[in-house]
Amino acid sequence: MPTIRDVAAHAQVSVATVSHVLNGTRFVDPRTVARVRHAIKVLGYRPNSLARGLRRNETSTIGMLLPDNSNPFFGEIARSIEDIGFTEDYNVILCNSDGSEAKEAAYVDTLLSKQIDGLILISSGNSFAPLQSILDAGVPCVVVDRELSDDVPVDQVLIDNRQGGYLAGQYLVQLGHRRIGYIAGPNQLSLSAQRLTGFRAALGEAGMALPDEAIVPGDFFYTGGADGMAELLRRVPGLTAVFAANDRMAVGAMSTLQRAGLRVPQDVSIIGYDDIPLASALYPSLTTIAQPTVEMGRTSVSLLIERIKSRGETLPVRRVTLPVHLLVRESCCPPRTGSSAKSGKSSKAAYTQ
Repeated sequence: MPTIRDVAAHAQVSVATVSHVLNGTRFVDPRTVARVRHAIKVLGYRPNSLARGLRRNETSTIGMLLPDNSNPFFGEIARSIEDIGFTEDYNVILCNSDGSEAKEAAYVDTLLSKQIDGLILISSGNSFAPLQSILDAGVPCVVVDRELSDDVPVDQVLIDNRQGGYLAGQYLVQLGHRRIGYIAGPNQLSLSAQRLTGFRAALGEAGMALPDEAIVPGDFFYTGGADGMAELLRRVPGLTAVFAANDRMAVGAMSTLQRAGLRVPQDVSIIGYDDIPLASALYPSLTTIAQPTVEMGRTSVSLLIERIKSRGETLPVRRVTLPVHLLVRESCCPPRTGSSAKSGKSSKAAYTQ
């Protein structure tokens, strides 16, 4: 494998001159630059970007740590971060924690050992245990989709999850639904509580309460939505609409309804959250709360690069909250007069205040 000395010998210049051409650290006569670049091409020389980066105290590398890259929502964010990072001349290393805090901590240690310039983190929960080691290492970090307390000095890119839950509830109420169920997200995530709070607020404005019996736990996976839907059918007689806290659970809920011989949306309307690619490909296509994944990626990369380039300077901690919007498709419609979903035991759930 050719070295920088081989390039220098072929171009009949010093090693220092080749270095200046590669790094742009000093003016070099254009004719000499041409000879050096010709030698590089002829020899097939590839600079050691890691070594060069370490000398500059940078590697042009960003770490990205996700909780579940099988989730299309996170996949869309990752793609956006990779695309935008590439246009800014940063390589992106993707790591998947599988929702494990231990795996998350191990990956943070690995990324720090790779001398990354910065890290974009979507934590597996709300503990943010790895953040301390990141802060101690002085590595710039942006936390995405996970809300930190105000005293943590880390930039954040968040989503207005309360507004998302509100829009879902408002839409179902406007359609005329009164017997509504909710498949919740994981308890350890603050965004789950925020979506439920917004959903309840919309129902409350219509003089409705969401009883505890109409709320079932979920896990953001297809199976969690399928199991949650089956539980709602047992708990809530006359159920006509369900809000699932993410699209994967909404898809799982739809499969349970179909197996039970119920039609979406004629018997039970379904609304999801995220707008994953599958949502528009289903039949019926899924009405959902759309999250701005591209903007999330663009904003997080922008904040991180600004933080990387301003090392040694004092920048305020930034918190950016992006809006969501309702995407109306085919999975919701007004309840039919006298319609009711098949259910098991009776319920005393009080839907009206």
